[in-house]
Amino acid sequence: MNYLGNLKYAEGSRKKTKRIGRGEGSGHGGTSTKGMNGQMSRSGANYKAWFEGGQMPLQRRIPKFGFTSPFKTEFELVNVAKLQLLSEKVDLSKITITNLVLKQYGLIKTLKKPFKVLGEGELKSKLNIEANACSENAKQKIEAAGGTLKIV
Repeated sequence: MNYLGNLKYAEGSRKKTKRIGRGEGSGHGGTSTKGMNGQMSRSGANYKAWFEGGQMPLQRRIPKFGFTSPFKTEFELVNVAKLQLLSEKVDLSKITITNLVLKQYGLIKTLKKPFKVLGEGELKSKLNIEANACSENAKQKIEAAGGTLKIV
């Protein structure tokens, strides 16, 4: 019968700990599993986390070129063709098209960026638009259709 007093661990489940630096007879004497000479075989050895053992470091391998202006303004872009498609589905003649309206109908993703109207496509509907920016081509198409454009 199995009693608590005669239980044994399963074969191979318990492993002896590696006792280093306890003489040659232990099997881990001499260099104490640290190999031959070198920085990491000595006590107090330390190197920076980004040291790569003489390999060219990452910050020197990565190419460095170009310039990104921190003051660049990124716009949400809306073409007049998209406005025309929206005006065919929804009556936009009585409302002013702002970034809130465009966000509501899914033409722009975020309200954090300003939006710009571009002139790709045809515009037949008379629209009143309040935009942060507009291309010259889009402005001509909006005014030709009888709409108004206000730069906010």
